[in-house]
Amino acid sequence: MGRSILVVGGGIGGMAAALALHRAGQAVELIESDPAWNALGAGLTLNGGALRAFADLGMLEPVLEAGFASVGPVRACDADGNVLSQGASTPMFGEGIPNMGGILRPRLHGVMRRAIEAAGIKVRTGLSAESYAEAEDHIRVTASDGASAEHRFVVAADGLFSRTRAALFPDLPGPAFTGQGCWRAVVSRPADVTATWVYSAQYAKAGFNPISQDLMYLYLLESAPGNPWIDAADWLPLLKERLSRFGGHFRAIVEELSEQSLINYRPLESILMPRPWHKGRVLIVGDAAHATTPHIGYGAGMAIEDAVVLGQMVGRYEGTAALFTDFTQRRFERCRTILEGSVAIGQMEMDDAPFADQRALSASLGAAIREPI
Repeated sequence: MGRSILVVGGGIGGMAAALALHRAGQAVELIESDPAWNALGAGLTLNGGALRAFADLGMLEPVLEAGFASVGPVRACDADGNVLSQGASTPMFGEGIPNMGGILRPRLHGVMRRAIEAAGIKVRTGLSAESYAEAEDHIRVTASDGASAEHRFVVAADGLFSRTRAALFPDLPGPAFTGQGCWRAVVSRPADVTATWVYSAQYAKAGFNPISQDLMYLYLLESAPGNPWIDAADWLPLLKERLSRFGGHFRAIVEELSEQSLINYRPLESILMPRPWHKGRVLIVGDAAHATTPHIGYGAGMAIEDAVVLGQMVGRYEGTAALFTDFTQRRFERCRTILEGSVAIGQMEMDDAPFADQRALSASLGAAIREPI
């Protein structure tokens, strides 16, 4: 089988890349800097495009079993919970693929980790890639423990604050703050919440999405001028206060929120690497290349799509330069459209743009996501 491909990063994008390459008949290894290889965060919205990509990886069934397949349309509401519009209920991503779903991040991590282990992919944790030495037909990677090994090429999926991107492209600017912050938490799912609900208010948007039979994931997007630091000790009272402006289900949500609700707050940052996405035998993918905002729930989807496309292409090329160039050519415009559109929705929220204009942009991005990858 020859030299292995090294995947750097054991998050969603890295595990998806390792699985896709393995399915394509490639020898793969993965390293992850977290010794415990844990998943952080609360819930995750899975757009139908992301579920389609999981289907391409042969993982749709276990993902849906661990999460929730939405039933019924997405509902867009005003701040009081009055429904203003509804999305389509008919399948849009192919037979057997829900239009929307959700899952707890640790559960998705567990599903993907078990798939990695079942595939026999070698994983080393507590390690990062420290240096790369290019040769004519391979790349030598030295890890943080001092050990080095030769690989066919490297797939860097080490996230928004990618050390690989910073090391290989030192002149590129880092992630940029978009002007918004995002609150997330997990609460009980009422029986009538079987799909996503979105509430719009002035300069803010909140919503929730089922992630299991008994839980749902909620979020609040708000303007955050100056990107203030918010101490974790203040998250619970501040989130309660901020959600109190919303009616409908949010009245019960505010009462339920507690220290056990997996509350977190993060400023929203994004980055889109210009082409090329590679240097030598190292390819940058996922959030490391194109980290977006959560406005259309497609950051993970783009990373999984990267993996699917790389798996489709890898066996057709002998050299890495053409493979990486053609991969980026196939992915760049799609990722740019989704990323820039998602950031634009956030800007419209901060500008308090008309609801109809925001929905129109969301609909156009939904159509883009439905296009084949």
